[in-house]
Amino acid sequence: MYLQPYVFFNGRCEEALDYYTAKLGAEVTMKMRFKDAPPDPNNAPRPGLEEKIMHASVRIGTSDWMCSDGQCDPKAGSMNGFSLSLTADDAAGAEKYFNALADGGQIMMPFQPTFWSKGFGMVVDRFGLAWMVTVPEG
Repeated sequence: MYLQPYVFFNGRCEEALDYYTAKLGAEVTMKMRFKDAPPDPNNAPRPGLEEKIMHASVRIGTSDWMCSDGQCDPKAGSMNGFSLSLTADDAAGAEKYFNALADGGQIMMPFQPTFWSKGFGMVVDRFGLAWMVTVPEG
């Protein structure tokens, strides 16, 4: 069994992928725009979505996840009910990632040593995605 997060960025997927590539070293392993999909007369995309990302696969470190612009619904609520947990190799790297995710976002718990980790922090990034950044104890 294999579990992967699938994140919908409600129209900001390209921007998010560019940011995560630059700041976290993410690698976009596949990207398909709505215009690249075969026509489906029973399920045509809304006009204006042609250049938006229908599906992308992303690798950060050894983890793979997927994302999309979704339906770009202006009435969609914010992302909630989950966080991505990023475990860095060392405290300096974790703090660097945390600060990159906090840039333009909202810090929920500052990055700091805890009783379970040399460094841990929680942040909601500029795209509304919640992250927990940690260093394994050891």
